[in-house]
Amino acid sequence: MTSSAKSPSLSLAAFATLLLIALMMGSNHVAARFAFQNGVDVATAVTVRSGVTALVVALLLWQQKVHIGLTAQHKRALLTIGLLVGVQSLCLYSSVARLPVALALLAFNTYPLWTALWARLVYRHRPEPIMLRTMPVMLLGLAMALDVFGAASGLGAQAQWSVIGAGVAFALAAAATFGLALVFTQHETVDVDGRVRTFSTMSCVFVLGAAATVAQGGLHLPTADAGWWGLAALTFLYGTAFTIMFTVLPRLGVVGNSAIMNVEPVFALVLAWVLLDQAIAPIQVAGGLLVVATVMFLGLRKR
Repeated sequence: MTSSAKSPSLSLAAFATLLLIALMMGSNHVAARFAFQNGVDVATAVTVRSGVTALVVALLLWQQKVHIGLTAQHKRALLTIGLLVGVQSLCLYSSVARLPVALALLAFNTYPLWTALWARLVYRHRPEPIMLRTMPVMLLGLAMALDVFGAASGLGAQAQWSVIGAGVAFALAAAATFGLALVFTQHETVDVDGRVRTFSTMSCVFVLGAAATVAQGGLHLPTADAGWWGLAALTFLYGTAFTIMFTVLPRLGVVGNSAIMNVEPVFALVLAWVLLDQAIAPIQVAGGLLVVATVMFLGLRKR
């Protein structure tokens, strides 16, 4: 998620809307965990979620008569971005299926570091000094949150990594692919209407998810009522959040996404504790807050 370089002061309505989007995004991942615990697989969740969201955005494009004028370069870039976000979606849900929801989102929240890395590798942009200075702080917070040495769990480092290793790898892969998608978005499609970009991205994610479901023998639908509620909730929450993001926020004077939405892991932590009985140690909570604070600082700083 990126913020505008010269963002105006947020109104109360804009601030509340951003928090609402963060809440819905966090709730979406908690709902996904209910779905995963009741027969739904990652590919099915991604396919249903992205397909419905693409349909909603398509209706918005039609209702608002949005002009779609894309160059050949735009088309290539949008296809690349869509495939990257598709991989990111599959990886992040795979992490949510294996880790406590808040920890999966915290590991994913390292994407600003990946964005800086990709910008350096692909476009030769030097990272800002502030990014280099905050990088150790963010990584320290992530290490605390994940309990990388197994101190909080009492398992020890080796046993702890046998538990969290796959989930962390999926979350970091999601962060890396999302960071690259952000870099391409900024440099290749900045002049494309956000609604068009979202429709293209969600359509690509739907196709990728559908291909993954076919490869796995078809859709894996819920086996219990809780799974159906989880699948319906994650689809509704994700689609609604994206719809608000590209219809309401521009009218409130908020361009793009704001770092305020990076409080998503905090909402997820509370919801997962209440609904899923997922509790983490106080030192992990402190590490998580450090990661969130660092990401918000990077997003809200003046450039």
